[in-house]
Amino acid sequence: MWWRILLICLAYLLIGAHFLRFGQNTACIAFALSPLLLFIKASWATRVLQLGLVACAFLVWGVSSFEYIQMRIVAEAPWYRLSAIMAGVIAFTLFAAWCGNGIIQKRNQRKIFS
Repeated sequence: MWWRILLICLAYLLIGAHFLRFGQNTACIAFALSPLLLFIKASWATRVLQLGLVACAFLVWGVSSFEYIQMRIVAEAPWYRLSAIMAGVIAFTLFAAWCGNGIIQKRNQRKIFS
């Protein structure tokens, strides 16, 4: 279960670093601290993190990928490697969101006093 938590934390830190690059410090801090919701044992907290990762995969990484690739195409620079890297980042973010299901299942199995 520790590796699932690690992947979710890394995905949120990656999103935070993306916002830090553009000087948006409040968004960076919010995304960097959001994995602290994993300390809440309720399943809704993990679902919020999953929803945040899925939304970021499309709204942050998808839009950024489109813009970066368009800039490369206009500048007549190679863009294939960039598209592969950004596809990997999107896949990693979606995989980290999927790992949240395993955390919820493990927590449900460990309930001693139900």
